[in-house]
Amino acid sequence: MGSRQVSTWQGKKVTVAGLGVSGIPAARVLHGLGAVVTVVNDGDDERSRTQAAELEAEGITVRLGDGASLPAGTELIVTTPGWKPAKPLFLAAAEAGVPVWGDVELAWRLRGPDAAPWLAVTGTNGKTTTVRMLASILEAAGLRTAAVGNIGVSLLDAVLGDTTYDVLAVELSSYQLHWAPSLRAHSAAVLNLAPDHLDWHGSMEAYAADKGRIYEGNTVACVYNADDKATEDLVREADVEEGCRAIGFTLGTPGPSQLGVVDGILVDRAFVDNRHKQAQELAEVADVRPPAPHNIANALAAAALARAFGVPPAAVRDGLRAFRPDPHRIEHVQDVAGVAYIDDSKATNTHAAEASLAAYDPIVWIAGGLAKGATFDELVERSAKRLRGVVLIGADRALIAEALARHAPEVPVVDLDRTDTGAMSAAVREAAGLARPGDTVLLAPACASMDMFANYNKRGEAFADAVRALAERA
Repeated sequence: MGSRQVSTWQGKKVTVAGLGVSGIPAARVLHGLGAVVTVVNDGDDERSRTQAAELEAEGITVRLGDGASLPAGTELIVTTPGWKPAKPLFLAAAEAGVPVWGDVELAWRLRGPDAAPWLAVTGTNGKTTTVRMLASILEAAGLRTAAVGNIGVSLLDAVLGDTTYDVLAVELSSYQLHWAPSLRAHSAAVLNLAPDHLDWHGSMEAYAADKGRIYEGNTVACVYNADDKATEDLVREADVEEGCRAIGFTLGTPGPSQLGVVDGILVDRAFVDNRHKQAQELAEVADVRPPAPHNIANALAAAALARAFGVPPAAVRDGLRAFRPDPHRIEHVQDVAGVAYIDDSKATNTHAAEASLAAYDPIVWIAGGLAKGATFDELVERSAKRLRGVVLIGADRALIAEALARHAPEVPVVDLDRTDTGAMSAAVREAAGLARPGDTVLLAPACASMDMFANYNKRGEAFADAVRALAERA
């Protein structure tokens, strides 16, 4: 890191809002640059005190149990993504004229003059899978890259570390984009838009606007979902560099400047010499694992970003073939008595659950958890014909039960009123009782997991364990 950059931060009073996976690295980086860093944190539990002691030993001030008041003399706030914009700390900062950056903004500002360009991805669902697919394609093209942001390597490590990258595949949440005003990607994609995190953003309009920030200042391509008009609207509203193109992806036959699917082939009519008359074959649908519709859409978005960066068609095919999805994303656990058991614990909202439900038929659906303000009528209405039965778990299962009563009254429903460690085993046993050979038992909760589990990973692991136990008894 150049001495000029260090001198810019020397003595600057920076407040870091929140301990955790992004707050602690940000505090350490800023302290290393010479800033006078104070970390404020709402919590004052044992874990926070341990983290605070480690930072204070390095010369960083930490205030636990007080995340509301603005430390005297603060010139900049760097916040972790989870802190809501309406927090008193940020209101005080606005009144005092103090800027607020997120960890993404900090990483963007600290990049060197020859830094790797960013290919950025956001959307309500599919971000992690798409970014990992993109990284796999870039690697297949022989490029030095990493999947960064919400996954893999932290952005600060990527821009400040010793590894030199050709290009970065960057996952960005709506939280991160809200606090990243100067981010300017090479190319970016919004995969889809559906109500989520409205308690954080305050409205669907604010949520969509934060997602749309990813397109600001794009230089080569704004990739949108041609089957989701809201994403195209965000492209139309974006202020981009001259010459930047709008590139659509669709599960249907692509038009000019789009990628799509023709006879089981992923094709490109955007990055070809004559997009009105030519189409370039990229890969087969069978190269996408799993080949569920929403995952094919993820692959097309990844391919569009890679092609925008100049990646050859063969690398798209090779990268998709090499890609392996993360656990708990429409993951086939095993078949028991002719019934397939699928773990999509990552389907933590209605949009993700609907995509998962669309991939199978007939289904015994395991659903429920923390609704996060969601409603379920539209999801149930669209999926009702596929349902053999439903097993409901979790704190807000009544909301789903009410939607089922309205839109799928003939579908048998088992309501499990328990939150103990054996609840998932009971759910799997009940689902097995409803299923017939050829059916799919699908864990796609449409809800967050924290009412019963530490996270969606633990929920998925409990499901897989229960399925294996079922198989042993079969």
